[in-house]
Amino acid sequence: MHTLKLLSSFFKVNVQMSLAYRADTVVNILLNLMWLGWELLSLNIIFSNTTTLGGWGFAELIALLGVFRLVNTLMMALIWPNTEKFNQSIRDGSMDYTILQPVNSMFLVTFSRITVWRIWDLILAITLIVVGINMTGDTTTALHILTFILLATTGTIVIYSLWIVLIALTFWFTKFDNNVTILHALLDSGRYPATVYPVWLRVIVTFIVPIAVATTIPLQALRGDLNLGQVAIFFFVGVGSFIIASQVWKAGLKRYSGASS
Repeated sequence: MHTLKLLSSFFKVNVQMSLAYRADTVVNILLNLMWLGWELLSLNIIFSNTTTLGGWGFAELIALLGVFRLVNTLMMALIWPNTEKFNQSIRDGSMDYTILQPVNSMFLVTFSRITVWRIWDLILAITLIVVGINMTGDTTTALHILTFILLATTGTIVIYSLWIVLIALTFWFTKFDNNVTILHALLDSGRYPATVYPVWLRVIVTFIVPIAVATTIPLQALRGDLNLGQVAIFFFVGVGSFIIASQVWKAGLKRYSGASS
């Protein structure tokens, strides 16, 4: 309950901040619609020259674009806005105030800033998934939908865990400001199915830096392409990623010397 109250407070504060800059919110929504149009146009250009891409059709790539935008929007709304503030707090010592709060510091660093207008992007992402699946004509069962939600959540946790590890490196390398740029570059590989990449790269984006777990895998679950054993494996990849990230964060906190040193 205490955590939910904190999230509610953070949300209210960030809604007020968004309402204070209404024009910026409208402009950002229009820009995202423009980028969505460009992404759909790019797919249309690709499929004007081929019928499949890595074994995936046009409708399936629309659904995959929806999953990619779903995960990316969650990152843009919750994760990216807090990175610059965190990096600065390590350098100027204001991280002291976060650590001293009677709440998990990783939680505070993650949710203190929320880009509320990104809710619009979530609606667009879900719409793309629904439209893409309907275009394929595949039969989607309740079990497929539940498995999709489970693995989409797991995939988001994987990306979140990667972010935690990257920003935690700032505890060791104070000037490390490229953490989000690195993760952005990695996440972009999730725009396309893992099958388009050569085997060695497919292994990297699925298991070593598991970007595909956040995009391709959930959609495969929605299509009914995964068995129970595969679902379990990818679920535990998410759990393991979070555990590792938490341990790296704790180790980083021990390295933090504070403003007084």
